[in-house]
Amino acid sequence: MRSIWRFNDGLFYGWVVVAVFLVIGITLYGIHFSFGVFFKSIEAEFSLTRAATSTILSANMLLAGLCSFFAGWAMDRYGPRRVVLLMGIFAGLSLVLTSQTNAFWQLFITYSLLLAMGTGPLFVVPMSAVSRWFDKKRGLALGLSSMGIGLGMMVMAPFATYLITHFSWHTAYLVIGLLAWLMVVPLSRLLKRDPGEIGALPDGVKVGDIEQPVKTETSPLAQHPVLAIVQNRNFWIFASIWFLFAGCLFLIFTHLVPHITDIGFSPLEAATVLGLMGVASLPGRLLMGIASDRIGRKLTPIISTLVQAVAIAWLVWAQSLSSLYLFAVIYGFFYSGFGTSGAALISDTFGMKNIGTVFGLLEVGFGIGAALGAAMGGYVFDVSGSYKVAFMLGALAMLVATLLFAVVRRRAAASHYQ
Repeated sequence: MRSIWRFNDGLFYGWVVVAVFLVIGITLYGIHFSFGVFFKSIEAEFSLTRAATSTILSANMLLAGLCSFFAGWAMDRYGPRRVVLLMGIFAGLSLVLTSQTNAFWQLFITYSLLLAMGTGPLFVVPMSAVSRWFDKKRGLALGLSSMGIGLGMMVMAPFATYLITHFSWHTAYLVIGLLAWLMVVPLSRLLKRDPGEIGALPDGVKVGDIEQPVKTETSPLAQHPVLAIVQNRNFWIFASIWFLFAGCLFLIFTHLVPHITDIGFSPLEAATVLGLMGVASLPGRLLMGIASDRIGRKLTPIISTLVQAVAIAWLVWAQSLSSLYLFAVIYGFFYSGFGTSGAALISDTFGMKNIGTVFGLLEVGFGIGAALGAAMGGYVFDVSGSYKVAFMLGALAMLVATLLFAVVRRRAAASHYQ
């Protein structure tokens, strides 16, 4: 029987895939980036140092990198439906169990491990899945599908803060865990692997609308994908960029709320700054994605990393609420633009055949960078009593990433429908 989800002359199903990842992202990205809101509650309950508390997230990010690799591999072979279903199950299970913990070591199992399985592949899965559905509109589609990151931060940080303030951090994790199950598991069933399932090509082009089917080029990636990827010069450039970006990003997301409360603002004001960063990321993802389609795949992420460096340096001296809001707007816009424009550049550089594996391998470096960034921030604070040195190192990391983007060599132009 003809599926009701097959391609027709109306809505291209690729936009349904985009919408599904947008909604799933609101839930899972909100969870993924909300650890800073829980930071001081966990620190106080278990009588931890900042460095020790940071290791919970550091372990999570190391494991997330490994989970991302296997998720990327699974995406290339089984498609997004099964992968996202498992992500939703593990994300909900992680937070429900975390809400019941009563010892510090238990968090490394319930949060670090299980949440890595649930939210670790969040970049790999939508970026590789959506990239298969679009070519000429890839930047726009990636921007729209990843807007759940900003919306998730905007919704989840204040929501979690409300639950922690009026109940407890245990109750907050229980409620959010149940929400993950309710949102992600049913929506995962709507996902499809690629346009071939509906008899179409990327961007909604019907197979019969082109004069000749374009043959996919033969590449060593098809026979030995992992070996060929790691032997590619561009891979190591991207891996270095991803490592530096992750270290900087999770330095900010782990320690921004504690830093803001340390300098005299309330937890709600600190959560508002974090939420504002999420709001600013919404136009950032969309507009920078469109920019990558129009002004160039390389120029867009170069602009993004450079402005991030300036914004983080600004954070070192930001002491008023208005200056923190300014940081949140600028950093939120351009860090989010990095994700979509960078992913579009990677897709163009490596092609679609094993794009899930490419993203998965890059996320191993991302996980290591995120773990070190979060831990480094905690260590610097414990030693110096301030985050200034840590933030300056983050700004330097983004300047190096800017230089690395400039030396990426894109492959020769290939067919759009490869």
